[in-house]
Amino acid sequence: MEDLKRLPSVSRVHFLECQGNSSGVIHHAGNPNMGLPVQYIWGMTSCSEWTGVPLSVLLNEVGLQKEASWLVYEGADPGKFSHSLPLAKAFDDVFVAYGQNGDPLRVEQGYPIRMIVPGWEGPFSVKYLRHIKVVDQPYHAWNEAMNHSIPRADLGGKSRWYHFQWAAKSVITRPSGGLKLPGPGYVQITGLAWSGGGAVSKVEVSTDGGRSWKEAKLQTPVHSKAHTRFTFDWVWDGEEAVLMSRCTDDQGDVQPSMAELYRNWGITDLEKPSRTTHFNAIQPWKVARDGSVRDAMFS
Repeated sequence: MEDLKRLPSVSRVHFLECQGNSSGVIHHAGNPNMGLPVQYIWGMTSCSEWTGVPLSVLLNEVGLQKEASWLVYEGADPGKFSHSLPLAKAFDDVFVAYGQNGDPLRVEQGYPIRMIVPGWEGPFSVKYLRHIKVVDQPYHAWNEAMNHSIPRADLGGKSRWYHFQWAAKSVITRPSGGLKLPGPGYVQITGLAWSGGGAVSKVEVSTDGGRSWKEAKLQTPVHSKAHTRFTFDWVWDGEEAVLMSRCTDDQGDVQPSMAELYRNWGITDLEKPSRTTHFNAIQPWKVARDGSVRDAMFS
């Protein structure tokens, strides 16, 4: 740790997100111990300011052979959680973090050090980092091969071994499922947007189930590959409404509807899937006339 902290450091704000966050299978499977729907459906993500040493600095210090193309790295937890990473990403923006929000990493967050792989699914950011191996080919660590591979209809029943970057996502957190509006009148709609491809450039909100969209306000500063708060002023007339948000990032990636996402995946049945990862479809919340709000993803 002393050697690590003597090296050049960076501090950056980035989100972490489980690859199963907001998965279609979680909708309407509410666990009362996990809070409101927006929490148990969308809550497997967080955002912090991380401090550590760029992985490129460490790799340049030790030197690489010309055949080097991938990394395999392992955590010190009892399960020896391992993951692989393309060398190009390692040299881009990955860093080995020892600080979180100005303090040492919390034990739950990987103390004393963890990998931070900005914008990519959570398992890449291995906690309790123990060692890094430089290799000349991609490997299939246990979690990649067994726990995180899902057969896909558009691939003829085969599984995608690797899932990397998160696409554009957003969710309205208030009002959302399980909450209730006190009555007609002014409502400030608010939520979070983020993208693994870069910074959020625009968030649009619909109050009529996607028939029309209006641009929301973004809370600054807007960091790359980080949660961004948005707000939208709305006057509720007391009639049924469906609230939705749609994120666009600075790479031009636009958050899809569920129908668009399924079409991209080669899925024709719009029922709830048995299991999915990298689910980033637009979330609809339905407001009833009595002000109650519920999840309307599959209804």
